Amino acid sequence: MKQLLQNISTCTICERYLPLGPRPIVTAHPDAKIAIIGQAPGAKVHATGIPWDDPSGKQLRKWLGVTDEQFYNDRLFALIPMGFCYPGKGNSGDLPPRPECAPQWHQMLLKQMPNITLTILIGQYAQKYYVKERLKSNLTETVRHYAEYLPDYFVMPHPSPRNRFWLRKNPWFEEEVLPEFQKRVSTVLNDAIC
Repeated sequence: MKQLLQNISTCTICERYLPLGPRPIVTAHPDAKIAIIGQAPGAKVHATGIPWDDPSGKQLRKWLGVTDEQFYNDRLFALIPMGFCYPGKGNSGDLPPRPECAPQWHQMLLKQMPNITLTILIGQYAQKYYVKERLKSNLTETVRHYAEYLPDYFVMPHPSPRNRFWLRKNPWFEEEVLPEFQKRVSTVLNDAIC
């Protein structure tokens, strides 16, 4: 794993497309219990080098029901984006994750983590890559039918502040999905302590 993370840290596979240059941001450990597969680092995360070190990350930790200390414990959480580097700004937010990272690195990373018992797919890019043809017509329907992807995956919307309107429009997420999500996360973490 140490060598693999070193190889990832020096990856330049999509360098020519990255406005701020490559800075792969990923955390993983052979003992990790939960894999969080998100989109790509934003500009702030690119600057700090700390995954989910932004308002989206704060919201994600709230959804998970965990402390910063738990979240950044790589023996508990592997934080793996679909694109490891900041992809740049688009017309309405950040560009999509670069498509090179997941096929190049994900399988090798996940293979090194045999204790993963919960994989969380955040947002449409992770969900399209991992559940493929089983996706519903849109992210809302995919998340609404989250139970269909268990126990392999727990599908979630992105915790970005930009999604506050989606959350307001879909109260069932906080009423039905979030409690089940927190229960599963808590079970895995409690088992890890035992």
